Amino acid sequence: MGVPVPGCVCVGLVLVLALGLDKAAEGCSCLPAHPQQHFCYSDIVIRAKISGEKIVSPSNTSSPYMKMVQYEIKLIKMFKGFDKIKDIQYVYTPLYSSLCGVKLDSNNKIQYLLSGHIRRDGKVSTGLCDFTEPWDNLSLTQKKNLNYRYQMGCDCKIAPCYTVPCSTTTDNECLWTDWVLDNSLSGEQARQHACIKRSDGSCGWYQGGPPPEKDLLDLTDP
Repeated sequence: MGVPVPGCVCVGLVLVLALGLDKAAEGCSCLPAHPQQHFCYSDIVIRAKISGEKIVSPSNTSSPYMKMVQYEIKLIKMFKGFDKIKDIQYVYTPLYSSLCGVKLDSNNKIQYLLSGHIRRDGKVSTGLCDFTEPWDNLSLTQKKNLNYRYQMGCDCKIAPCYTVPCSTTTDNECLWTDWVLDNSLSGEQARQHACIKRSDGSCGWYQGGPPPEKDLLDLTDP
């Protein structure tokens, strides 16, 4: 799909400083990703409550940095992952935020949207670089997009714009301008739009109804 898989990666210092990402300060650096990208690159995307937690560690090591938090979950709905796993009882994350571990409320009160990956041992992992949000924090459009629109746009590219001028480079690309317009990675396009392929094979942003004839925004020189 033309962009790196979002995850715990080393990104350029200039980019980290420019975006002011708190995760970088903690030692966990994440590539900025639109919710649709998180969806498309994740093995599983679910809605769940956390009913318990405990710290576990691999049997073949005593290193504290290998410890994981095992969250016991109550699965409410699975949006993606049916073909890979039939049931999910636990989700794992690194113990330390510096290793991209995410802290979740385990009092069975908050519903979460959790995206993550299936490890070689069959366990489901999630972290700070995945799309992990309290369900009530999502916009109504994001909740709807989880059902089918994000999946429809997985063949499209989403290109972030950090400074002007910027523009799309291919027909199947949507320009993500939230950082330029809203100084945020959770702006209008992240919360209200999906990048969907048109009938002619090109891609464009839209919020509802038929795919648009033109991209939502193309930033060039003033």
